[in-house]
Amino acid sequence: MPYPKLAYVLRNLHPGATIQEVGSNHHHHRNATPPLRLQFPKSLTFHSFTLTTRRRTTMATHNSTNFSSPPHSDYAEIVVVRHGETAWNAISKIQGQLDVELNETGRQQAAAVGDRLSREAKLSVIYSSDLQRASETAEIIASKCGGVEVVKDADLRERHLGDLQGLVYSELAKTKPTAYKAFVSKNEDMEIPGGGESLVQLYDRSTSALDRIGTKHIGERVVVVTHGGFIRSLYQRACPNGGRPGKVLNTSVGVFHIDADDNWILKMWGDVSHLSQTGFLQSGFGGDRNSG
Repeated sequence: MPYPKLAYVLRNLHPGATIQEVGSNHHHHRNATPPLRLQFPKSLTFHSFTLTTRRRTTMATHNSTNFSSPPHSDYAEIVVVRHGETAWNAISKIQGQLDVELNETGRQQAAAVGDRLSREAKLSVIYSSDLQRASETAEIIASKCGGVEVVKDADLRERHLGDLQGLVYSELAKTKPTAYKAFVSKNEDMEIPGGGESLVQLYDRSTSALDRIGTKHIGERVVVVTHGGFIRSLYQRACPNGGRPGKVLNTSVGVFHIDADDNWILKMWGDVSHLSQTGFLQSGFGGDRNSG
């Protein structure tokens, strides 16, 4: 491992910590060799401190049950939340950009994450996909956080999955074999028949949207309520060599710092501690290659 002294420090912070070469700037191609960052196991919540290396100032992290940092003048803190559960999530039905509302479990999950965010640093605004499952989650969060403004944005929608939308996952290969083949293809430029997006199109749309929001809100803390596939693309931008992001659970929380130069730092990933405390569902369909 490079930087042996730094590796020693990391192992004392957390045994699963590693050093990764990961990208942070929008000028890099997503497959280009990026700069240094420290990588920790997924589903951790974090406070932060700074380690300085010869290559750059790098953010390191450690476990915490509750994460909250006040706004910093150098970057936007963007709290990314997946929407609550829907009836279609519960039966493994592909949603994509079809408009499905929350079920009762989803509303309880949204209330739980709203309660959590209400105890953390003040929010400036909440951005939401304009699909019901996200916008309803956002409105519930807003009601818990003093009525903060909710701005709906169609660019925050889930990946369009073409002919697969509205079908139960187990039936895809038999019912729509051509679309299913495109869906599971390793070719990230392959679009799904029926108007579906490729993974590259989703990546470009999702990262551009978060860049735009981050640039507008430097020095502020904002929430973005969106979808599982969308959120996975954000992880790939922040940590292109960081391994698979895993499933993005309903109302899981990720935190990104984006500065004025479009540098991204991932501060938290996949945290659902608010669901552990309330006893609400911590599993669910979607949030991986299956649409959320």
